[in-house]
Amino acid sequence: MKPERLIIGMTGASGAIYGVRLLEILKILGVETHLVMSPSAEITLGLETGMKAKDLEKIASVVHPVKNIAACLSSGSYPTGGMIIAPCSIKSMSEIATGVTSNLLTRAADVTLKQRRKLVLMVRETPLHTGHLETMAKVSSYGAIIFPPVPAFYTKPESLEDMVNQTLARVLDLFGFETPDLIRWRDGG
Repeated sequence: MKPERLIIGMTGASGAIYGVRLLEILKILGVETHLVMSPSAEITLGLETGMKAKDLEKIASVVHPVKNIAACLSSGSYPTGGMIIAPCSIKSMSEIATGVTSNLLTRAADVTLKQRRKLVLMVRETPLHTGHLETMAKVSSYGAIIFPPVPAFYTKPESLEDMVNQTLARVLDLFGFETPDLIRWRDGG
């Protein structure tokens, strides 16, 4: 069953375009989106895209202040189909792994896990040291899906937009959404 409501988190890791494009695709699909951005995400958004957080208010269904720990997303009684953090910083992933949630973004992720809903972390960091890998293994053991935005070259992308769209199509496939940008592997190419 496809979710009608998803939480979208954006952190300060490089790759703000993933969060922006994800919101655009979900709007086209008619999915209600609840956006939470860290202060660092707002900075990265401006540096990488020239956009401001206010620009995303036109794309997301609802935008929640990251400091509003009393927002509906902080309760398991508020039904959602899950959460995607795109991009996800190591800092946010680490907070989720420890259960020490200091803001609405990481609290919403914690709630998503405790309610056994799908949580996808598009971790954007490289190279990775052992601590990063152990933290990934820890959140994975809790049920999170670690989904680094690694491009699929078998699709023969012609642009950065093609790579972003294919990656997000794969993420949305995890939630049961079929998008026109999804190119599936076929035997023999």
